[in-house]
Amino acid sequence: MTTLTALPAGDSLTFPRLQSLLDATAGNLSTHLRRLEDAGYVQVTKGHRGRVPATHVQATTAGRRAFEEYLTALRALLDPSGTAAHDPEDQS
Repeated sequence: MTTLTALPAGDSLTFPRLQSLLDATAGNLSTHLRRLEDAGYVQVTKGHRGRVPATHVQATTAGRRAFEEYLTALRALLDPSGTAAHDPEDQS
């Protein structure tokens, strides 16, 4: 999700490019994407580029929202006081 949400909304990556970026096996990535797709967090589009099959993956609006909520919760766990994000001069 981190890789997909770093793209502008509506942009997608091909399956091989995503696999390469994540250094994942095809089977492992397929399993993860299937679960994310079932949750409505990613959209997987299969088609052809000429005669060659092509699979594109993109984060959905719901997926982007869920990822942002996850990051907010994670930040709260890492810094319960909430000061790290608000005080860039505090290096402690």
